[in-house]
Amino acid sequence: MINYRVSYGAAYQWLFSKASVLHHLASLAGRLYVANVFFSAGLVKIRDWETTIFLFEEEYQVPLLSPVLGAYLGTFGELFFPILLLIGLGTRFAAAGLFVVNVVAVLSLAEIAPAAYYLHVIWGLVLGHLVIYGGGWFSADAYLKIECPKLIRRQTALY
Repeated sequence: MINYRVSYGAAYQWLFSKASVLHHLASLAGRLYVANVFFSAGLVKIRDWETTIFLFEEEYQVPLLSPVLGAYLGTFGELFFPILLLIGLGTRFAAAGLFVVNVVAVLSLAEIAPAAYYLHVIWGLVLGHLVIYGGGWFSADAYLKIECPKLIRRQTALY
């Protein structure tokens, strides 16, 4: 009689190891996708700054901020945080920053089309995943996590 538990255990181990790689690839794809979306939006704001200011004064109702300050902060967030996400440096911090930008964008519009709302939900889910799980293996964070302890050990050996 064959013991099937052993073969199921080995198959599960193999499948789980492959799924782990997919998780890290999905994190990379999510980082690249969201970075592209927000960075592109930031570039549009910079290209026509007068229209951006007009929209923040008339269309967007950013809570607790003046329209000009809201325009500057929103544009900064849409240009700075995607660069961090792209290279995976400070991924959780960058994703949390873009999550706030995303929420403020949804809250500041009096009316939002359902399709646009669902896109904001998808971006929020991807950003939430990155805040919780980090950037994955294919990020500067992962590289620094490996290299920094080596560097610290080398420097303490000198003293």
